[in-house]
Amino acid sequence: MQIVIIGSGNVAYHLAKAFVLNKIPVAQIFGRNETELQKISSELNIPFSNEKPEDADLYLICVSDSSVENVSELITKTDCLVAHTSGSLPKEIMVGAYRKSSFYPLQTFSKSKDLEYSKIPFFIETENEEDQKTLTELALKISENVMESTYEKRKYIHLTAVFACNFVNHLFSRAKEISDAQEIPFDYFLPLIDETVQKIHEIDPKSAQTGPAVRNDKRVLELHENLLKDESLDIYKTLNLSIKKMYQLP
Repeated sequence: MQIVIIGSGNVAYHLAKAFVLNKIPVAQIFGRNETELQKISSELNIPFSNEKPEDADLYLICVSDSSVENVSELITKTDCLVAHTSGSLPKEIMVGAYRKSSFYPLQTFSKSKDLEYSKIPFFIETENEEDQKTLTELALKISENVMESTYEKRKYIHLTAVFACNFVNHLFSRAKEISDAQEIPFDYFLPLIDETVQKIHEIDPKSAQTGPAVRNDKRVLELHENLLKDESLDIYKTLNLSIKKMYQLP
């Protein structure tokens, strides 16, 4: 099966790397950013082009959500399977007479960070059983966790991921702002962060909750609020209110 990966960002890079490491041939990586394409090509020994996508059986569109529709128009072949890797778009967003699908890896990707690909869940949606089998078998060569998913289910998977990853990372950024302002090395907080994440491998997150809000410690809550301002204060109040509501505290 001839595979072309479209894109030069984090997802494109990691999918290409996962394929190469698992000896899945990639015919070409195609995109607009020649500099990034050259880097990926050099590291993974995959031919690249920024002029036109090569003829293929499977095209994997790994670009930003806002670009998927326009990029899909570049594929003029009809007898092929095209999959985007978005968690929030329907497969029907793609324009073309080819067979449409979704190949969604549930992970946060950065080129500078190595990943254990076998642990990344993949969610597959296709138009027919044969394509479902094809993409499932492909994903199983990379990952131990592959699941069929409808668009309705995938929307909630992506929403959950935003809460569990993107929002949490933003809180890390806000926390580092506070520690930096007080000249406290943020590294000191890493064991706490690691233990917090590790704990939910063993305990339900709701049962693992600690802190002044779940204790309804009004003195500490007020003390913290007096130390904060602007967006960080708003976040602090909003999250504490959410915690109190979850635990039905006054």
